[in-house]
Amino acid sequence: MEPGSEGPFKRLAREVAKFGAVGVVGTVVNFAVSNLLWHLTSLQAVRANVIATIVAIACNYVGFRYFTYRDRDKSARTKELSLFLAFSLVGLVIENGILFAAIYGFGWDSSLQRNVFKVLGIGIATLFRFWSYRSWVFKALPTEDEDAPGTGEPVAEPFLKQKQNPEPLPRPKQHVS
Repeated sequence: MEPGSEGPFKRLAREVAKFGAVGVVGTVVNFAVSNLLWHLTSLQAVRANVIATIVAIACNYVGFRYFTYRDRDKSARTKELSLFLAFSLVGLVIENGILFAAIYGFGWDSSLQRNVFKVLGIGIATLFRFWSYRSWVFKALPTEDEDAPGTGEPVAEPFLKQKQNPEPLPRPKQHVS
């Protein structure tokens, strides 16, 4: 099977798996840094969590760029990094906003409660990040099997038909006026 011949669901499943693998590493980093800061420093919980989220964002960029989306367009790295940071900032606000609401809105500030709401915040922020990174930051390069401009027919279609069927394709009838 050729590399680009898999279906869209298989490609999406592979992308989700790679995104998840990088996300797991980022989550471990995020939890490790935040819990270390919560237990070893006198920083307020949300401030410590913001620092942890920023460290995880840096780890995730490396993972996404060089593992998950390594085959994506690399021509505009400054724009890519700017968009990544902008969408990551929105994710940071989502994650830490949920933690802030739990601690300062409801008074849920035990170590277990912090971690539970951290999981909730990371989960919601991850859905946003997945959509935004794949849609805006790490754009896919056009593939050879996408529609040819103006034809509505895939570019590779005539070539695939010839390979599968050695007989020549029927010629269109010519009309003489």
